Amino acid sequence: MTGMIPFPDISPEIFSISLFGMELALRWYALAYIVGIIIGWRLVVMTVKTPALWPARQPVMTPAQIEDMLTWIILGVLLGGRLGYVLFYQPDVYLNDPLSIIAIWEGGMAFHGGMLGVVLAAWLYTRRHGISRLSAADAIALGVPPGLLLGRIANFINAELWGRPTDMPWGVVFPGRAAQFCPEVVSACARHPSQLYEAFLEGFVLLVLLLWMVWRHKAYKRPGLVCGTFLAGYGLSRFVVEFVRQPDAQFISDGNPLGLAWHLGGYGLTMGQILSLPMILLGAWLIARARRKPALA
Repeated sequence: MTGMIPFPDISPEIFSISLFGMELALRWYALAYIVGIIIGWRLVVMTVKTPALWPARQPVMTPAQIEDMLTWIILGVLLGGRLGYVLFYQPDVYLNDPLSIIAIWEGGMAFHGGMLGVVLAAWLYTRRHGISRLSAADAIALGVPPGLLLGRIANFINAELWGRPTDMPWGVVFPGRAAQFCPEVVSACARHPSQLYEAFLEGFVLLVLLLWMVWRHKAYKRPGLVCGTFLAGYGLSRFVVEFVRQPDAQFISDGNPLGLAWHLGGYGLTMGQILSLPMILLGAWLIARARRKPALA
């Protein structure tokens, strides 16, 4: 391979301490979750403190309600992300060992499951407090990209969720036996840094687009437009990156080297693409629905 960048010498742990015989560590992945949630929360609070952005100059929630709902959303992310991974990616493994489902510290979270958890948490909260669901969804959507941006960068630092082998100049030589298992490669195996592709598309680009829509074009005045743009934007970004992202090992076999979750005649879709299609369709429907109606003053 002509393209080959050594993996940077960055430890997944920021620091660790020994306490009462136990090793406690702060990892980049955990910090990404924490900082991403804080940034997203503050972004949403800024918008509800700006009445001019909202229909009839009435923000959908108060800052106190945003903070209250955040607890529900965090639970939705953790529970939904874990259960989504269990159901979508390794159901057989966890059915044989149900207790391992709660072992979140061993890894295994799925964005699509986390998103469903957030949807359920937000639906229950807005129903309980009589809040407009579409406008609340718009507010939440604006707060998600920072977490995606930082989370994907943390995936890169953890040397996980890497891409397929490549000879592009920016191919990265990820450490570990699994990352270096490339039967067709004699020397070191360089792979697409698909985590960084996703960080750029799902995080940075989507965040800039949503901020532009909300602050410059008052997109909150068309309920559902921001949420629809987020869903379609994430779905399209993930769908495209899946072409160069290494699929989960359980989907790869001698007859299915590309790791397609569904295939016919050598063509098919990965699990990430299958789960992204409903997001794209729902997002497109919400965008079309919002644009058909006049913007609310």
